[in-house]
Amino acid sequence: MTFMPDATMAEQVSKKPGFIAALDQSGGSTPKALAQYGIGPDAYSNDADMFRLMHEMRVRIITSPAFQSHEVLAAILFEKTMDGTVENVPVPTYLWENCGIVPFLKIDKGLEEEKDGVQLMKPIPGLDALLERAAKLGVYGTKERSVIRLANPGAIKTIVQQQYDIAAQVASHGLVPIMEPEVLVKSPEKAEAEAILAKELALGLDALPGDYPIMLKVTIPEKVDLYADLMKHPRMQRVVALSGGYPLGEACQKLKANHGMIASFSRALVDDLRVSQSDQEFNTILSKVVDRIYDASVNKV
Repeated sequence: MTFMPDATMAEQVSKKPGFIAALDQSGGSTPKALAQYGIGPDAYSNDADMFRLMHEMRVRIITSPAFQSHEVLAAILFEKTMDGTVENVPVPTYLWENCGIVPFLKIDKGLEEEKDGVQLMKPIPGLDALLERAAKLGVYGTKERSVIRLANPGAIKTIVQQQYDIAAQVASHGLVPIMEPEVLVKSPEKAEAEAILAKELALGLDALPGDYPIMLKVTIPEKVDLYADLMKHPRMQRVVALSGGYPLGEACQKLKANHGMIASFSRALVDDLRVSQSDQEFNTILSKVVDRIYDASVNKV
């Protein structure tokens, strides 16, 4: 069967200037994200309240004029956000039809304990059912994260194989996978780990069965343009960068040096937003951040 993603979404994600917004904090990272936004744990008494407040924050971002600009190509959503609504419209539908923003879904369920310097993805029960539901909701693709701390060749090979295996399962539902093998920015062997990762990704890409496209989300590398050859591969739709804990300014500066790579920032996108801000303040701050990330994604040094 020939793989056929939505052609208009594919054109936007693969070729247009701009960046991908990562709005997919979930589970254990939600309280921290809410606290950064100015909502402490005393504001909610259970998970349902916590996720409701998180959804309200995301809706505020999605409905901001600053977000609904040509600069944001796509947005990565947490499952509960995908299942939610904006102005009584399902979030994926609202993003695409109202904002022209391509919806993606984060599908991993967190990480295993570290072993041999890496953290594999935990099993993802019910993944086929989730992918089927996402496709029906108009989601274009998925994102799945694992973590690399040390330059262990065998362990990194295992990480990459798991990523490609999940990618094949995602593609079988007509969705485009974003593989995210994140090398930690605080890794004591970051450059070495990234070199091994790039090699393993290239080997896997050359051996990829079928005809489906994939995307790649990586830490901004120590070696400038490390992933340039991967970007040219016919199966690679786009290579995007995570902010990885770098402050916005540093993340943008590092991104500018890597040609062809665009941002898919999470923390760096929302760090200066607060629940106490008026809508005008909120929109002004978000607009400035969006402009900076767009500039780093498009205007290279």
